[in-house]
Amino acid sequence: MAYWLLKSEADSNGWADLVRDGRTEWDGVRNAAAAGHLRGMKPGDSAIFYHSGKDKAAVGIATITRAAKADGDDGRWVSVEIAPDRPLPCSVTLTAMKAEAKLADLPMLRQSRLSVSPVGEAEWTVLMTMAGL
Repeated sequence: MAYWLLKSEADSNGWADLVRDGRTEWDGVRNAAAAGHLRGMKPGDSAIFYHSGKDKAAVGIATITRAAKADGDDGRWVSVEIAPDRPLPCSVTLTAMKAEAKLADLPMLRQSRLSVSPVGEAEWTVLMTMAGL
């Protein structure tokens, strides 16, 4: 199993929307690196659901339920399907992530504009501890 981080705006496609809908198509990603990460996702992988925008915090865990498929006609872009797993007991803010030395190499912190990024197993463990899991 691999771990990922997915960024979304809280007020346009946030955690509450995912919980309400039960699943969603993670589409519309138009960055080559992020699309490459989507291609690497497998059903059963876990992803931190991160609210960007004003909240700037990890708020839940989602499960990848379907591997990548084409998103559009030109073949460069893909989407995956995700479903909510569980909310995090405590949100993990961007400020807290930046303050944790063990997360210094987290791709989301090094490439802040990347909407989909991998999370290493050690980093996942640190994030889950910070979240109260």
